[in-house]
Amino acid sequence: MPTSIESLAARAKEKFEAAIDVCSINHGELTLEIKRSELLQVCRILRDDDGFEFKQLIDICGVDYLSYGYEEIPVETPSNRYASVYHLLSIAHNQRIRLRVFLDNDLPIVDSVVGIWNSANWFEREAFDLFGIVYEGHPDLRRILTDYGFVGHPFRKDFPLSGHVEMRYDADKGRVVYQPVTIKPRVLVPRVIREEGYSGRDT
Repeated sequence: MPTSIESLAARAKEKFEAAIDVCSINHGELTLEIKRSELLQVCRILRDDDGFEFKQLIDICGVDYLSYGYEEIPVETPSNRYASVYHLLSIAHNQRIRLRVFLDNDLPIVDSVVGIWNSANWFEREAFDLFGIVYEGHPDLRRILTDYGFVGHPFRKDFPLSGHVEMRYDADKGRVVYQPVTIKPRVLVPRVIREEGYSGRDT
């Protein structure tokens, strides 16, 4: 029975040797990088095995690694651009663990874990809405934060700040309509104007 983060990592590596690509401890937190095809099996064992008992799914989030490690978006798209990340809690052992699954760039798709943790339902819908990650087997995978007519996925690094379409009420038609964005893109970095001769140091 794991009593520390190190023993938990050792037990996980022993139990999931073939399913784990990376096992790392950073800032006191354990992260397992799981093969996509092995996700459901690993999750069921983490929930049901007496040595783990991760009964609670705390969160699922999407990640876009497009510009990870770069100051600007790189010219070539990284091979592992998207990931689905799972945060689990074991109350019985007072342990937390993070799972990460990297997904295909063209169609980021992964199995839904709603059948294992019912709380995954809205988390997966949010990651689908904001990142375009498809959770195969989800009972009702549709947008949850943006409008149903929204175009694109706003948390992707290459999504324009002004979006692709805008929505307005058309009095003549008596309904809401969508149209191409009419505002001009603008830089939201504040301009700093200094007096001539300013040295950059306070006196």
